[in-house]
Amino acid sequence: MIMFSISEEKLQELEAIHRQVDGLVAQMETRLGPVLVCGPGCSSCCQDNLTVLEIEAALIAARAPRLLREEEPGPAGGCAFLDGQGRCRIYPWRPYVCRTQGLPLRWLTGDEGEAEGRDICPLNRDEMAARGQDPADLPVEQCWTLGPWEGRLASLSAEATGQFAQRRYPLRSLFKGGR
Repeated sequence: MIMFSISEEKLQELEAIHRQVDGLVAQMETRLGPVLVCGPGCSSCCQDNLTVLEIEAALIAARAPRLLREEEPGPAGGCAFLDGQGRCRIYPWRPYVCRTQGLPLRWLTGDEGEAEGRDICPLNRDEMAARGQDPADLPVEQCWTLGPWEGRLASLSAEATGQFAQRRYPLRSLFKGGR
C-alpha cells in the first residue's frame, strides 16, 4: 500500500473543495433534469486506468485504509473501486473527476481559448438526442467548464506535497500490492 505524507489540514481543504463541487453539480443536475440518466449503480464511465492527483490518492488512503488493506480491487476494465453491483466503494471520498462524470463537459481550446470543445456521457447524449437536444446547443451555464476546478486542485496538491510537478496515481495502485 502506498504511504502519503499529506497533512490532515490539506486533506480537509480538499474535502471542502469536493463539497463545493458537489453543490455546483447538484444545481446542474437539477437544471438538466431527466436528461441525466446516470445514477446509483450506473458505472459506464467508471473505467480502469483513471489516475488522480497525489492529494486525492492520499485522501482515499486516509479515509479508506481498511478497504485498501483488506479488500481486492474490482475486476480489470472497470474502476478498481466498483463493487459487484457497480457501486462506488469510496463514494464519499471519490476523486473530483468522478464527481463531474455524466455532466455535459465544456473546455476551451486554441492558443487564446477562442474555440470550445464539449462532451457528455454517451448514455446522457442518447437521452438528449431522444428529446431532440444536442449538448452543443446547451447554454454555457448548463455545462461543467473544465479548467478552473482542476487548477484549484493542482494548486492544493502542490501546496500539500511541496512539489510543483504533479504526480498522478492510478486508482488500482492504491490497493495493497496494487499495480
